[in-house]
Amino acid sequence: MKIPEFVLDIIGKLQAGGKSAYLVGGCVRDLLMAKEPKDWDIATNARPEEMLKLLPGSKYENAFGTVLVPIRNEAGDVVEVTTYRSEQGYSDRRHPDQILFEDKLEKDLERRDFTVNAMALTPVGQIEEVDAKYIIPVKIGDQDYEIVDLFGGELDLKKKIIRAVGEPSERFKEDALRMLRAIRFSCQLGFEIEPKTERSILKLAGSIKFISGERIRDELVKILSSDTPYEGVKRLHDNKLLQYILPELETGVDVKQHYHHIYTVFDHNILSLKYCPNKAWPVRLAALLHDVGKPKSARTVDGHVAFYNHEYIGAKMTEKILKRLKFSNEDSIRIVNLVRNHMFYYNVGEVSAASVRRLIAKTGKDNLSDLIDLRIADRLGSGLTNEMPYKLRHLQYMMEKVQNDPLSVKMLKINGTDLMAILQVDPSPKIGAILEVLLSEVLEDPELNNKKYLTERSYEFDKLNLEELRAQAKEVIEEKRQEEDLEMKRDFKV
Repeated sequence: MKIPEFVLDIIGKLQAGGKSAYLVGGCVRDLLMAKEPKDWDIATNARPEEMLKLLPGSKYENAFGTVLVPIRNEAGDVVEVTTYRSEQGYSDRRHPDQILFEDKLEKDLERRDFTVNAMALTPVGQIEEVDAKYIIPVKIGDQDYEIVDLFGGELDLKKKIIRAVGEPSERFKEDALRMLRAIRFSCQLGFEIEPKTERSILKLAGSIKFISGERIRDELVKILSSDTPYEGVKRLHDNKLLQYILPELETGVDVKQHYHHIYTVFDHNILSLKYCPNKAWPVRLAALLHDVGKPKSARTVDGHVAFYNHEYIGAKMTEKILKRLKFSNEDSIRIVNLVRNHMFYYNVGEVSAASVRRLIAKTGKDNLSDLIDLRIADRLGSGLTNEMPYKLRHLQYMMEKVQNDPLSVKMLKINGTDLMAILQVDPSPKIGAILEVLLSEVLEDPELNNKKYLTERSYEFDKLNLEELRAQAKEVIEEKRQEEDLEMKRDFKV
């Protein structure tokens, strides 16, 4: 792990100008965990107008003391350099009523959310305004640095604890989203939440309703993208946050199921998330919401609870949820599609290649493999142990067989319309026969699949009696089809 030269260069220019400068926040946390930071944030006592002079090419276009310093790379990235600041008054529980520029690092660090995010790092020998007892020497790569740790963040990193800076309730009253961030960090880092911090989340959970859908969405996506999404959603539920974020999901808490289900609807949904084999967050969210329509569709039939058309009810509910949380149309269409079609029927011996093609057309080629992952999640979340029964393996085989359309005249660089124009003939069985013969040649030598060659050969075949050639072509094509089919069956163990 190494701090990039362009970051050290910015810090060096500020310090050469008589100013203090530190790496702060998540990048310091990541460096201490030997992870590569995604962003590099610098804090300084320099005011924005001073930074503009000390950092050529930088821009200041906001009222928060953040100057953007461009990096000379292809992506056009920037490093954010921000004046030390304190914040006062959070009347809306989202934004500070007043932002004050400060001269001391301590003021900037004490406004931050969690101890592991409230450390500052700089090259050795540059710290002047901090008591020595809060300075910790560290080595990153082959370079020596010093960390300012006023709130015990380094120890919490070692103990794997998420702890609020100062009084937890004050931090959460300032910005209620921090409660969600605490749970998100616990998922991403594999940390526990310190008990007092967690009790404050439980106490103030209702204030999350003051937070915009976009901000909640972003944290939810990060939880779903983590290595422990199930634990994250479970913690949201246990700390009373989920009832404000996804109240529709909470309605399944006491709804029992019958037949092969051994869990309530709520437990089944979150367990389906836990066992979802797909790491893409939209598929994981579909797994979490796939049975969200069951409580509304519940009917007692012959002493058992049935959930007729719950997938369609759930799809409509999911669409409303995603709209409320400001998900993009593209993501919404994908997730709603999965919820609506998760009950797709497939039974070996009853389903033809044509019906599989219709299923692909209905769900989308790219979504069918996601749908199979959703079915696996559904099965495992129901308490079943066989995640990939023969039926699903057979469906995968049929998908591969029909979606690639192997050994078809459709693979040719010429089609029937082209042939009729070239040969100046009307539609007839002869067009199909010529295409079959051309296909047999291309199967033997794929390099022949170009329009010039196929056009020349079509003139020759148009002069011939094609019955014998057609028979030969069919023999080649059928032999190739059988070889490919056997190979696919071996791959999918069917």
